[in-house]
Amino acid sequence: MVGNVTAMAADHGDERITAEFGALLRDLRRAAGLTQADLADLAGIGVRTVRDLERGRASRPQRATVELLAGALGLVGAERADFHAVARGQPGPRAERPAAGGPVGIQLPPPTALVGRDRDILEVADALSGAGGPVSLVGLAGVGKSTLAVAVAHHLAGRYPGGVAGVPTSDCGAEEDVLASVASVFGVARPADLATRFADAPGLVLVDAVERAPAAVADALRWLADAVPLLRVLATGRHPVGVVDELVWPVAPLDVPPGDGGLDLAAAARYPAVELFLTRLREVRQTPPDPHEVDALVRLVRRLGGLPLALELAAARGRVLDLNEILHRYGDRVLDLGQPESPAPRPAVPVTLRDAVAASYRLLEPAEQYALRRLSVFRHRWSVELAEALLTDSDDPTGGPLGGDPAPVLDRLVELGLVSARGAGPARFRLLDVVRDYAAEQATLTGESAAARRRHAQVMAGLAARTEPLLVGPQIAASAFRLDEVAGDLWAALAHAANDDPPTALFLASKLPRWWRFRGRDVPGRQWLRRLLDDPRTADVDPAVRAWARVGVAQLALEHGAAQQELPTTLAALDDFQRLGDVTGELAARSVLCALYMSVGGHDDARRHGEAALALANRTGRVRDVIVAQNNLTWHEIRAGNLTAARRRLATVDRLAAQLGDERLRVLAGANLAEVARLQGRYAEAEMLGRRAVARLEELGDPGHRRRVLGTVGLALAQDGRLAEAAGVLAELRSVENAPEGDGERGRAAQDGPVAAIEATLALGRGDRDLAAEWFTVAARAFAGGHDLRDVAEALVGATATTDDPEIRGELLGWLRVVCREGGIRLLPRELELLQASGGCPDVPRRRAAADDRAAPDPAD
Repeated sequence: MVGNVTAMAADHGDERITAEFGALLRDLRRAAGLTQADLADLAGIGVRTVRDLERGRASRPQRATVELLAGALGLVGAERADFHAVARGQPGPRAERPAAGGPVGIQLPPPTALVGRDRDILEVADALSGAGGPVSLVGLAGVGKSTLAVAVAHHLAGRYPGGVAGVPTSDCGAEEDVLASVASVFGVARPADLATRFADAPGLVLVDAVERAPAAVADALRWLADAVPLLRVLATGRHPVGVVDELVWPVAPLDVPPGDGGLDLAAAARYPAVELFLTRLREVRQTPPDPHEVDALVRLVRRLGGLPLALELAAARGRVLDLNEILHRYGDRVLDLGQPESPAPRPAVPVTLRDAVAASYRLLEPAEQYALRRLSVFRHRWSVELAEALLTDSDDPTGGPLGGDPAPVLDRLVELGLVSARGAGPARFRLLDVVRDYAAEQATLTGESAAARRRHAQVMAGLAARTEPLLVGPQIAASAFRLDEVAGDLWAALAHAANDDPPTALFLASKLPRWWRFRGRDVPGRQWLRRLLDDPRTADVDPAVRAWARVGVAQLALEHGAAQQELPTTLAALDDFQRLGDVTGELAARSVLCALYMSVGGHDDARRHGEAALALANRTGRVRDVIVAQNNLTWHEIRAGNLTAARRRLATVDRLAAQLGDERLRVLAGANLAEVARLQGRYAEAEMLGRRAVARLEELGDPGHRRRVLGTVGLALAQDGRLAEAAGVLAELRSVENAPEGDGERGRAAQDGPVAAIEATLALGRGDRDLAAEWFTVAARAFAGGHDLRDVAEALVGATATTDDPEIRGELLGWLRVVCREGGIRLLPRELELLQASGGCPDVPRRRAAADDRAAPDPAD
């Protein structure tokens, strides 16, 4: 019996020694960032051997095994000697472990200095304090989940007197392994002892990388929730644990700077993604980025999507490449960014960004992978509405692989951090570039790319068709912005469909001319429409679609002086609409014809189409079209010098716009009335109306019209002798160097012409006739860039009246005759007086002077 007791004692001693060694081995492995499988691979032993040693289930390890493990862990000197000593059962660094139930403090790696995560730390800490179940930080590999979790745990350490510790998840772990790890880090022998350990003092455990053994972690956390309620759990993983009361916290990438350019290095560095990149760049390069590298820096950081792992991998290339070279080399293949070569690679650490994304992709269900592949066709941000349309196959009555309701899958992808959702607008979702690139690769491998792009074009065409009617009136700015948000996808859909599905491309393009005009894309827009109309594959497209495309071509041609080329196109569209009985189309075609004929000198034809449009709109009760026709005819009255009739038409426009509740149309009518008042010499009224319109146009977000009206105000002030005030308006006009994006050729003339006209009038007011003549000539040339020749004529009158050189004056008069003839313009009495005073030519077209120009129009006119 005594011998038996002695034998048991000896066995017990061996178990204690092995448990001591197992705990040390586990701590060293975790400190090295290795899984059990990683350590086994590096040591050249079985993973089961590592697992059994850490659990204390193996006998005392052989010296050869200990030596292999020490080498794999990179132990040297005293640390290696201690490791061997504990393996032999001698006192070592684990001899002073705290007794069961004693405090453990913080058993975590030291926190890493984080960039841009201060708010996340506080919010996750609050969530952990308030949540009933575990809090899981979920996101794409490389987004910084583990680093954030460690920072949160250190931040909260004072709230958990029972201790704070972390355990990694092993690929081969089972429920009992997870629980044994938790027990070990808190200094108890068995999981059952954890209840006593945390009977009075709450603790916090961080469970890292739950995706390595999701079922084991889920079972372990359920057991802990029942048995150890005072032990809170913070988990990290590429997907949630999936237990009751779990709070999932998606970890988003770092904020990136906007892509509109213009940032200097200091401004760019205020964005967390740039700050992290620069921090890592300083580790491999002593000099900060030069000014010529800043644009590449911003573009690269945006391309990397603010993903910390991607930023660090790219910054590491700064040892041999400048930022422009990094962008050029990796901008189109960011998935190939990887870690520098290492003499001892770690299998668990992703080698490239492609590996990191692939690891998250493999965790998805087949339907989720399908959704990600399809969503990769979006180039930028998208809405739930667009995603549902893309993911639901209209040709499949079952709704395709997602069963007709993609919302749950979208929710899942957002939860996993593969889809980000930022902002409050509809188009708030997007894929990180690295995720989109990888998903697109997978779509190509599965043969789905062509079908996805075709469906994408159909979806974007549907969006354009729904938005196009809203690109008028008070909704124009908001509707244009809606298309701006998906501009990249509109262009991409058009480019693909033009080759793969021309009918869809033509339908899409036919819905975009208003947007193209508003955003100054008249030239490329017209080129697309012309190409598609000339494509023989669109010959059998619905005649109404082709007619609308023809009207769009003509509208865009007006913006860059190509009206003559598109007259036959628009007349053909008018014939189509009349044959189809399409009143809306006929009104649109006549409105465009009115403008086209004005541009090419067919003033009688222009007026005829304007009056026909007005009659048709009145007959069919289309108030908005009545307004458009009246506004078009207003400029015929101004051209003919009949300013009284112009005022009457504008009064009608204002009254009807008020009935419609269309504030923008009312403001534009007021702006036009300001110009009429100026031409009548009512300068105070012109200033008052103009300033009111300028203020409202700024509120409505119409910078092009606002600038034009500001020119009217400045010119009225200068003509009224209020030179100082006019100079102030001139300075405001000059504060913007270029015409806004949405103005096209007309916008550039509207900017440069008024500036020159105001300068000329100011010079004349100061008595400098030579300078005035120069500026009036500049104004005439600038206004000639548009298709409204009334402004050209006024500037030429000024230039002629202030030029003393008879030869130059004769050239200017010749130019004026041509402009009046081509524009059908009749000069106003005031203009004729200026010409006569300077020896002007009597055969210039003129309006008969009346006692009061505000009287009824002369019948002879």
